[in-house]
Amino acid sequence: MKLNATQLQRQLGDGLAPVYVVSGDDPLLTGEAADLIRQACRDAGSEERLVFHVDRSFEWGQLHDASHSLSLFAQQRLVELRIPGGKPGDEGGKALLAWLDNPPPDTTLLVTLPKLDGSTQRSKWAKGLIEHEHSRFLQIWPVEAQQLPGWMRDRLAAAGLHATPEALDLLSARVEGNLLAAAQEIEKLKLFCDSGQLDLQTVQQVVADSARFDVFNLTDALLQGEPQHGLRILHGLKGEGVEAPVVLWAVSRELRSLHNMAHDLARGIPQDKVFASQRPPVWDKRKPLLSRALQRHPVTVWERLLRLAQQADEQIKGQSPGSPWDSLALIVVQAAGTRLSLAAG
Repeated sequence: MKLNATQLQRQLGDGLAPVYVVSGDDPLLTGEAADLIRQACRDAGSEERLVFHVDRSFEWGQLHDASHSLSLFAQQRLVELRIPGGKPGDEGGKALLAWLDNPPPDTTLLVTLPKLDGSTQRSKWAKGLIEHEHSRFLQIWPVEAQQLPGWMRDRLAAAGLHATPEALDLLSARVEGNLLAAAQEIEKLKLFCDSGQLDLQTVQQVVADSARFDVFNLTDALLQGEPQHGLRILHGLKGEGVEAPVVLWAVSRELRSLHNMAHDLARGIPQDKVFASQRPPVWDKRKPLLSRALQRHPVTVWERLLRLAQQADEQIKGQSPGSPWDSLALIVVQAAGTRLSLAAG
């Protein structure tokens, strides 16, 4: 059974399920969800806790032994199974399904996983964790850039703080992409805001610039049609010392994919078939993003942008004058929908 964060709190109040699964890539949000489950287990009387880390050398017989052994210290206990690789393999899949079909009494199993892609979710073991009557599956989604101010406002309110719009904007910008840093900064700000009112000056004085940028944030901004956000990420990548070839690799890969899809659409192939023909096929979550990008430009624009990417490559190699970062900036703003000259500056 699938749950969201709000439903998890309500369900835990109604009593513990035999199995909980927390899946996601954000360490703060997944950690907080797991902490809620651990606290509910403690409240229910769990004093014994077993933790297993699944790696290549992990022996799945340990999980079987845990399900058949008696608790040493208390009637209630918590067993944690951490699978950082996201895939338990054939033996692990069978072990998980066996636990689901016959969960031991007075024991809660907490499984933590990274985000599962579409093909993994269709596997037998994953479908069991998601759909089995004994399981409660919580998918943790990342907080997108446009959602961050609202998320920050709620977190500040929970900490007893009210931020001015200017303070909220700056705080969101400085912790973008790093929710752990956001939580830490809020705790720090509590010490400087006895009145509970958070203004711009306080944020400027207290909060470090903890924004983390990566090339995938950049390509998402390009696809979403957000040129200013994309340029800020590009500037951040450059400032963090990321090499231009790494950025160009990610941007060029996206441009080639968009060019090929736009070419197929121009031939009259339905969009669903175009998405399905990609290798790997386009995930459902990315389809609206790619659809908007493909509606913005015809295939000829994607061809010109690929030529500009080739120019950036030549600039990196010293075969063409100009800065590759300028060419990358032009690619970002043009692909995002801003009409600019494609000549590199």
